[in-house]
This record gives sequence, C-alpha cells and structure tokens, in this order.
Amino acid sequence: AEYVVKNIQWTTCENFTVERGQQQIEEYISTWEVHESWLHWSEFLQEEDLPYSKRYHYRVLWSIPTRRKPIPRATASICFVIEISKIKPATLPVEVFFVLESSRLTHRPGHCRFREKWLKDIIETKIMLTESL
Repeated sequence: AEYVVKNIQWTTCENFTVERGQQQIEEYISTWEVHESWLHWSEFLQEEDLPYSKRYHYRVLWSIPTRRKPIPRATASICFVIEISKIKPATLPVEVFFVLESSRLTHRPGHCRFREKWLKDIIETKIMLTESL
C-alpha cells in the first residue's frame, strides 16, 4: 500500500493573518501521525520583511511529560515559516516550510511524511548531551 502525504488547504496571501497562520499550522500538525503522549505548544516569533516577500516565523515545542516527570528533561523544536509574496497574485496560497532544530533540511507540507522518530531523536540527543556534562 502506498502512503499518501497529508496536507491542508492553506489560506491565500490576501486572507493571511498572524493568528490564521498559527491556526493553520495547528491544523497541519493534527494530520501528523504522532502518539497521543506527545504534547506541543506553538507561538508566533517574528515578522521578517524581505524585498519580495514577508516571512512569518513560528515555533512549535514538543515534549512527552509523564506523571513521574511532568517537566520534561528536553524538548524538540520545529520552526515554521509562512511566506507571503509581494509580487505573485494575492489569490495564491501562502508558501509554507518547516525545519527541525537539529537539521538544516527544509520540509514542505504535502511533500514529505512527518516522522515521530525525528522528535524522539532530538530529545534523546539532548538528554545524552546533558548526561555527559
């Protein structure tokens, strides 16, 4: 069976707001196949004005709190960027991409399957690093 990469219908450039961007990131994250024990929190960071576009930066922090350890030992961060073109028609959808904190690889919604293992690897690496210090 072939896997279908999930995506959402992203808003158009003309209908974009910072709040709508955060809502859509949450909606997109809800399509990911992650265990229910993962909790996340998202926030808007900043607006970046470029010559041909505006970029809106968001961060989503992930962790697995437990009863024994309600404050997690480490978190994994994913940075999302929503780009609004100043030259393309405003009726086109926004451009979206995201990067995991431990990687320089840029992911685009609808083009790759999100892996829960990516979050686990980030957290395990941080825990191993703090234990070695």
